[in-house]
Amino acid sequence: IAKEQFLEDINNVLNTGEVPNLIQNEDMERIMSTVSLKVKALGKQETRDVILSHFVYLVRENLHTVLAMSPIGDMFRTRLRMFPSL
Repeated sequence: IAKEQFLEDINNVLNTGEVPNLIQNEDMERIMSTVSLKVKALGKQETRDVILSHFVYLVRENLHTVLAMSPIGDMFRTRLRMFPSL
């Protein structure tokens, strides 16, 4: 594993559907405007929380991740304890 930070980010995506501080403000505004159209089409209320919740739902439904690690050695067990969503 090149950086242990990658495992933390993958763990966050698997656990919550998002990575903290990944998206900058201008990107978030584009996401909000795009996803708000989908939220409106579903007949849901167009609040910031509902739009963000729907965005996370879309990420969790559409993001597929493959992670391969060697099961040999203590590092594998240690990483699984540190990042339980893996």
